[in-house]
Parts: sequence; structure tokens; C-alpha cells
Amino acid sequence: MIELVKAKLSDIPAMQALVVSEVKEGIILNRTEDEVATNIRSYVLAKDDGVLVGYTALHIHSKRLAEIRSLIVDENYRSQKIGQKMVEFTLQEAKELEVEEDVLVLTYLPAFFEKLHFKEINKELIPEHKIWADCIKCIHFPVCNEIALVYKLA
Repeated sequence: MIELVKAKLSDIPAMQALVVSEVKEGIILNRTEDEVATNIRSYVLAKDDGVLVGYTALHIHSKRLAEIRSLIVDENYRSQKIGQKMVEFTLQEAKELEVEEDVLVLTYLPAFFEKLHFKEINKELIPEHKIWADCIKCIHFPVCNEIALVYKLA
């Protein structure tokens, strides 16, 4: 049975191993072990009998804006609504933290998020600090094919 749990520092090696191919392909942004450790409280993990099968993070940009990052589900566990459960978990977490307006996501799979009531927005609406803090590290920068979507909390 799949269980959603908050990440611990001891989960970092398994988290890093799970995203190797997606990082190589530029689907997920590479994050060092130190970056993951610094943001460990942001991560929610999906585990099957204690084995990591997926994760995502809720990153807070400001009182008004949060972002779902690094959503990954092991290939053997896809199509089981694990990604959906993790997104719903992070949206609930954003509400509990009292994020005032939006939850942002940048993705190559917009249809997945549209089913969860995210709406596409123009990337020019993304705060500049997001671009300079994260996007500049991407292998695709500055030519980005990701789609920006937001979920309205308010």
C-alpha cells in the first residue's frame, strides 16, 4: 500500500537515485544533496512498504505564491494515481500554510495538472526570482518548452 510521508535526511540517497534519468534528460532540474537537505521539509514521499516510489516538493516563494517541484513517480508505479495523491497533498499543505493565492508548476505534462484544476498561464507572469534562482540552472535555459500552470487557492 502506498503511504505519503514527509522526507527525512536519510531519504536523500534514494531520492537522488530515483531522478537520475529524468535529470539527465532535462525533465527534472538537478538538485545537489545539499540543496535537497536544505529544503528537506518541503518534500513529500510516496513509499510502498518503505521503498521510495515517488516524491515532490512544495516550495514557498512568498505569502502569495508556492510551487510544486520535482514531481517524480517510479516508472513501475505510474498510472496508479500516486502523482495525483502527492499533488493533492501539497495543495492541502499550501492551504494549511496559508499561501494566499497560487500554486505554480512548470511541466512537460500539462494535461496531468489540468485534470487537477490547474490553468495554463503565460510564463512571463512567473516571478523573476524563480527564473534566476532555478531556471538558469536548467540544461534547456533559455529555450524552455515547459508549460506554466497555476492552481488558484483564493
